[in-house]
Amino acid sequence: QVQLAESGGQLVQAGGSLRLSCAASGLTFSTYAMGWIRLAPGKERESVARISRQGFNTIDADSVKGRFTISRDNAKNTVYLQMNSLKPEDTAVYYCGGSSRLVPKIERDYNYWGQGTQVTVSS
Repeated sequence: QVQLAESGGQLVQAGGSLRLSCAASGLTFSTYAMGWIRLAPGKERESVARISRQGFNTIDADSVKGRFTISRDNAKNTVYLQMNSLKPEDTAVYYCGGSSRLVPKIERDYNYWGQGTQVTVSS
């Protein structure tokens, strides 16, 4: 059974940093592209970042470019989202996903999703 378990979300002040982790099990992690999306109250889901099997990464959300970094450790079956200079508008539930596609582009390209982790940024 495939499981993606996010962790690291918490309440943080604006300007602070967090690192989200997503531990994968039940799949051959190195053969999956991974991504993070977020869902904020009253907003549509937004793709934040993606990373290929080989580690090539893409930041999709213009609002986080220069602040967020996605990375992966295939030895630990884990993908990370480093979030710096956090803003109140980054408040959302963050979900990680795994895709068997070489380059996932939309949500339905992903095979699996985690349960999410809440990030709250106070002003």
